[in-house]
Amino acid sequence: MTPTTTPDAATDAAADTGTGTASSAPAAHDDRRTRAAALGVGARVSVHPHRDDFAPVLLAALDALDRTGVDVVTDDVSTLVRGPEPDVLRTVVALVTAVARAGGHVVAHVHLSRGCPGEVACDLGDDVVLAPVDLPLPAPVGLPASAHWALYPLGVDGHLDAVLAAVEEAGTRVRVTPEHYVTRLDGDLADVLGAVALAWARTGEHVRHVVTHVTVSVGSPSAAPAHVAVTR
Repeated sequence: MTPTTTPDAATDAAADTGTGTASSAPAAHDDRRTRAAALGVGARVSVHPHRDDFAPVLLAALDALDRTGVDVVTDDVSTLVRGPEPDVLRTVVALVTAVARAGGHVVAHVHLSRGCPGEVACDLGDDVVLAPVDLPLPAPVGLPASAHWALYPLGVDGHLDAVLAAVEEAGTRVRVTPEHYVTRLDGDLADVLGAVALAWARTGEHVRHVVTHVTVSVGSPSAAPAHVAVTR
């Protein structure tokens, strides 16, 4: 049987760097969205601003989102974001940042998933070859954040090796502290979310279904003493 493969990073590079022709860029972006849909790439985000005017703050942040490359659907529980990994990360960072900049204590729950089984619109064959993911990390946004993070490489042996490698990688970008049932991350909000997404994407290069969950806190009145940011 000839292995199938997902479109590789060359298509992404042509779209992102402008090296393709004007007519090829939209097609390349469509290819990325098709690949992401086939892999079940997406996020669920719930953001909770602890303030009386939470509804206008949330609605304004959602309305301001750049939805290029993503499908965004909000219901009474969470916001679904589907699209290529870089666009999903960009959208999640923008949403949480916009709400946090409004002030007060903000908590966000972010759930990222990539692969099958477990996605209602994903049907990967056993012979699929998972291409590397080009995931540019977001620039710092100047908001200190703390997070509890867990990574789940599903359906594979030796999953702990993947988790330990991901935690070590995260430690090059943010402060990492082991806690019961989770790993604590402290750093700039964008760096924290970027570290989580990068671990998820890289694990997904060799695991057919990987899920990660992070709870992020910004502006907590009971926050631990500030940690020194890690220099990248």
